[in-house]
Amino acid sequence: MTQQHPITPPPELVKQWDREWREQQNAPVIGWSANLLVYAATRAAQWGADQELEACCEWLDQKVLLQHQSDVVPALCATRRPKPPSLKEQALETLKYPKDFWSEAEVDTIRLALEQLND
Repeated sequence: MTQQHPITPPPELVKQWDREWREQQNAPVIGWSANLLVYAATRAAQWGADQELEACCEWLDQKVLLQHQSDVVPALCATRRPKPPSLKEQALETLKYPKDFWSEAEVDTIRLALEQLND
């Protein structure tokens, strides 16, 4: 009996990625392309990495529960899957420096953030 590797995406998920890609690209139903291969490989890599992180967190959770340190698992997830800073956070970080240090790109970041704020 052969066993599938634990981070092999299930066929349903591969079909979902195929549908998503075709919708995004307005691609025909028949035929593969290099772009689809890159898209599928990227999604598969992301999914596999998430599966591995989840397994590590479950393992850590079992170990940590014994030591009563429940903040380790969320800290691991936050470190390994950080969320990019919001435009507002980027702008606030930029504002910490004197005005003569701002680049044109930083000024654009601040402008974009301010444009997104409600009046």
